[in-house]
Amino acid sequence: MTQHIESYSETLEDFLGKIRRWFHNDHKGFKTLYCAAVQNVVPYPDDTPEEVRCDWKDQGIDFLCQFFTDWYNWQPGVHNGLDYIEKFSWLNYENDYGMVFVTCGPGYEMTADFTHLQGLQMDESGPRAKELINKWVDELGPKRMKDYHIEDWQTFNEFFIREIKKKRRPVDAPSDDSVVVAPADCVINMIVDELTETTPIPVKTVTMNVRQLLGDSGYADRFIGGTAVSCILMPDSYHRYHAPVAGEAVEARDDIGGVYYGMRDFPGLLDKGDVGYGYDYSMFDDFRRGYVIIRTEYLDRFGRRDGEGYVGLVPVGLNSIASVNFLPKFKGLDEPVRVEKGEEIGNFMYGGSLNILLFEPNRFPALQMLQGQRIGVLEDPERTTGLFSRSYHRPSRRRRPLSP
Repeated sequence: MTQHIESYSETLEDFLGKIRRWFHNDHKGFKTLYCAAVQNVVPYPDDTPEEVRCDWKDQGIDFLCQFFTDWYNWQPGVHNGLDYIEKFSWLNYENDYGMVFVTCGPGYEMTADFTHLQGLQMDESGPRAKELINKWVDELGPKRMKDYHIEDWQTFNEFFIREIKKKRRPVDAPSDDSVVVAPADCVINMIVDELTETTPIPVKTVTMNVRQLLGDSGYADRFIGGTAVSCILMPDSYHRYHAPVAGEAVEARDDIGGVYYGMRDFPGLLDKGDVGYGYDYSMFDDFRRGYVIIRTEYLDRFGRRDGEGYVGLVPVGLNSIASVNFLPKFKGLDEPVRVEKGEEIGNFMYGGSLNILLFEPNRFPALQMLQGQRIGVLEDPERTTGLFSRSYHRPSRRRRPLSP
């Protein structure tokens, strides 16, 4: 979903001047689409917490500019890092007109431009960056920070993709190719157990267009009828992703363009701690993303080689920065390269993100754990409230999504 983008703004003032000009000139229908979006806003639930409320109903260009100004000047914390994303999401929450505005034409260009500005901001060094880094270090606390190599980070993005100590994430069964490991620090959900071809068909209330997700890769057919697993990264998580299996990376892309915002029910993704369960993942094949296809060996019950197959890793960049950054080894593959289980593939800089794992039919029937392995953490209530659940969550009123 590549769209033409006018030259990016280099300052907030340039950005605000641009969208004001677009509004007054109705540039490419900007005013028309924005007004339709705010006129058709669906009210957020009555018990929405005050800190994530934002009433977009019939708001004009001054409100939009002030919202972006406040967002740009705001410093996200560990527990409130998603607040402005939620505030913005009410514009397109269950709102077809809002979805069109943020995913198409000038509204899409606006979100891409603002995301670019946020990226520049997170790459800046200086006192503001140090202040934000220190804020996150303090909120994460020494218990969590002891997992990381402590460095003199100069920018917030350098801190955000901080390197973890190797012994803190031991790779399970490194010599057993049949064992799949988590690609990141994440919340895991089975998405679908019957991936479809080109037409999304509901499976357990969820759809997935595997061809579009992989940018029409020739390997997409391998996963039709197979399984997808979502691995959702929280804002305060380790933000590098790794190979789930060993083998050879036979194809990789990190440049599939797509939308930056446009989750019809963003609050529904963070649902009572069961992050992503039953969520409509069909929209993720429209977001900015990349993928790596790994050829791996299958083993029989005796541990002997029993043919080969493929596993897909699809990093998806969502909201705020939408970055998908591969290490040089996995950029522009001309021939297969060896990859070890747990080997780093790339990272996400500041913003929302997830990895989707793809498996061939009948090869990954369920999440299976061994006794003594980690299945979760007894959380600090502040983190739970800030990242996993909201009191206003209720069964979704989602309608059929706009994505094909």
